[in-house]
Amino acid sequence: MNRLHPRIRLLWVARAVVVALVVGGLTGAGVLFAPFSIPIYAPVVTGGFFLVTGVGFALLRYRAWRYELRDDSLYLQRGVFTKVNTVVPFVRIQHVDSARGPIERLAGLASTIVYTAGSRGADVSIPGLTPDGAEDLQERLKRLAIRAEGDDAV
Repeated sequence: MNRLHPRIRLLWVARAVVVALVVGGLTGAGVLFAPFSIPIYAPVVTGGFFLVTGVGFALLRYRAWRYELRDDSLYLQRGVFTKVNTVVPFVRIQHVDSARGPIERLAGLASTIVYTAGSRGADVSIPGLTPDGAEDLQERLKRLAIRAEGDDAV
């Protein structure tokens, strides 16, 4: 089973810090402008709660994420509270993208997105890969999907 690059933890932790700052700031605005009394320490408590739970969730999320290329499918395992195991047969793969958003580029990371045949929302994304790793995975999945389609061709 392959793990995500450890740098993805930094992105997920940074997201938790931003959320904690926003929630703490909104609570601070509530202290100043609320028509009722809110304790002065409420922004620190609220922001601290969101910070601790967000960082903890980010670290647990990293530990739960795994993926593997099997003989006939891509297997994904993820989830902190709800464990999700996804099997994507190579024959169902329509196309594969490699993506790097601005934050991922800043962190030196990329994602691979696998688009599948089937219902809406059947696509899967593997975040937290190195750019070379995302491109390699994209190329391998493409070759495996072409080979699987040849095996199932009528």
